[in-house]
Amino acid sequence: MALAAPAGAAPDVPLQPFAVDHERRVDSAADARFLLDGPAGSHGFIRVKDGHFYRGDGKRFRCWGVNMTGWANGSAELPDHKAAEGYAAALARLGVNCVRLHFLDRPDTEFPIRNEGASVSPAAGPFTHPPRGLIRGDLPDSQHFNPEQLDRLDYWIAALKKNGIYTNFNLNVGRVFTPGDGVPDAALIAPFKAFTYFGPELIALQKDYAKQLLDHKNAYTGLRYADDPAIALVEVVNENSLLEFWARNWLRGERKEGAPNYQLDLTPHYHALLVDMYNQWLARNRKPAEIAALHRLAGVADGQPIGFMRRGDHPDAPRLRLDAEIAFITQVEINFHADFKRFLKDEVGVKVPIVPMADHTFFMANQPLMRTLVKSDVVDAHVYWEHPAIYGHRNDPMVNFPERATILKLARSAYASKPFTVSEVNEPFPSDYGAEMIPILASYAALQDWDGIFFYTFETKVAGQWTPMITDHFDITLDPAKMAQMPVGAMMFLRGDVAAAKTMLTRSYSTDQISEAARLPRGEMPYYTRGFDVRIPLVHSSRVSCLDCKPSLPAPLGVMNPITSDTGELNWRTDDGKDGLVSVDTPRSQALVGFISANAKVETGNLSAEISNRFAVITLSSLDGKPISLSNRILLTTTGRVENTGQKWDERGANLAVWGTAPTLIEPITGYVTLKALEGAIGVFAQPLDGAARPIGKEIAAKMIEPGWELPIGTPATTQYLVRVER
Repeated sequence: MALAAPAGAAPDVPLQPFAVDHERRVDSAADARFLLDGPAGSHGFIRVKDGHFYRGDGKRFRCWGVNMTGWANGSAELPDHKAAEGYAAALARLGVNCVRLHFLDRPDTEFPIRNEGASVSPAAGPFTHPPRGLIRGDLPDSQHFNPEQLDRLDYWIAALKKNGIYTNFNLNVGRVFTPGDGVPDAALIAPFKAFTYFGPELIALQKDYAKQLLDHKNAYTGLRYADDPAIALVEVVNENSLLEFWARNWLRGERKEGAPNYQLDLTPHYHALLVDMYNQWLARNRKPAEIAALHRLAGVADGQPIGFMRRGDHPDAPRLRLDAEIAFITQVEINFHADFKRFLKDEVGVKVPIVPMADHTFFMANQPLMRTLVKSDVVDAHVYWEHPAIYGHRNDPMVNFPERATILKLARSAYASKPFTVSEVNEPFPSDYGAEMIPILASYAALQDWDGIFFYTFETKVAGQWTPMITDHFDITLDPAKMAQMPVGAMMFLRGDVAAAKTMLTRSYSTDQISEAARLPRGEMPYYTRGFDVRIPLVHSSRVSCLDCKPSLPAPLGVMNPITSDTGELNWRTDDGKDGLVSVDTPRSQALVGFISANAKVETGNLSAEISNRFAVITLSSLDGKPISLSNRILLTTTGRVENTGQKWDERGANLAVWGTAPTLIEPITGYVTLKALEGAIGVFAQPLDGAARPIGKEIAAKMIEPGWELPIGTPATTQYLVRVER
């Protein structure tokens, strides 16, 4: 049985092959390299001041970045020297000025034989394998680096630096600890989350790895990584929280060989260790009468250890017990991150901001977690629109659901006095609507005045081993729509084309509110804050101002359709959950995102469109820094549905039943685009570009009509046009 097409499904428009090819790309007038000021680090170390990043010369700094991984076949996390030079230049052309090096702590073997406890996520595509990192996989421990991989890392970072691209080092991400490391239960506890906060062997090994990596002198720059101002940030742990284990019922202590082991859990060894730490903490931080009451509540005799509740006990738990568990587990996290930051700064000599971890799961309230985040240098968050591992039915256009948008989930973690970064975000493939992600995120992140965005993920390709198709849910490297829009987003966010909100609305939480939020049901996500109008981040800047203090909430917004930012530059309209459209209207960047043909007379100051496609994303970006009305060089992007050849959705619309083959196909956006109010223009010409930013055929001459200059689009099939204006 075939499912009915979702509301707003793309029409039956013939798809056309369109391959992205970074290897063939050369410098082009359509590049956004001009946004970068290289070499990276030439203005001193990145530092934190007044809640934002600044360079050593006092200029504000933002990251427009990508993660570097290597999950898809034909990809490499650490490229060879030739590929390093090519891809560093390719990223610079896209306007990328930061990369987040992820999974460096993986073994160097593609299929590590010591990885019995871990497996590839079911969310991974059919063409995936674990990334190859720095750690030698042929030894019984995980404490030695592969010299060839380390050399590749050195050359890669030197090439990035030369091109004006900074590096964000991730420390603990995907490391496979072993019995040879002296780690108890090593074969049972992969992935190694939560344990790393309190297992003494694991803490020592993390410090050893950080010391080896950051104390290493790059052979191609002559600098220790800790001394290189091209290293912008250092992250301690990735998607790793002991509070998450507590909130998601993973502190049961039942993980054993041969046991059901439904999800993550502690083994008896680590459970006993944590319970002992808890009881020692109670003895130091609770009165004898309170400890006696906790024994009664836990149903254990005096003198016996008090254990942890299960998640099902949280809703009805007396506050004495609930508060004690939250306070203890939070303190374990705070102590770990405080000690690790001291180690990095004082013993290793790291000079740049430290990111402790990310708010990464919206199945739980984040207020307890924020107590840890705000004690370090940077607050960070991750989010995905309809992640394939945690959604049933998917393929919904985000533009139809502003109150569920990724920007709202991310905004819950922003704190008034700290830089805020998004170190993982994507609208994963497959989706008929993935083209909406970058313009929406870039424009609203600029409205919120955030400090960094890193898309997950970009994978350098191995010459002769990759095919022109999308082979992973998360790899954007060969996605025609997302690659066309990376420079668009860079101009909106890095160049500051979209203005920051005029007004910041803050909220604060009392200790009681934080405890009660921690046991609210999932239906309260993402904010777990009753009375908060989730639309606020689409209108004003939104931040948390204080924790464990007098509570406050901003007043709800009135009825708004469209939802308009207080700058007037961003509008988000829907028709009862359908025909959504976001418009961006600034002097140098403009966009129409969503169901353009369903919205009558939709336009911006310099852009209108009459197209046959139901869903499309059309953007205009000035490439010479002038307002579009005066610009002589403009980037026009026209993007929509992207598929692999022959791909087929499963019956439910949750994922692909047939992944498809090369080449990747695009739905050409077909019809007419009108460029309006081009002062003094006497001729307007558009050069279609291919997936290597090379010209396809001849320039298209626009026709002067009463509203402006009308360009026919769609033939040849493309995602980008370089527009030339003669005056």
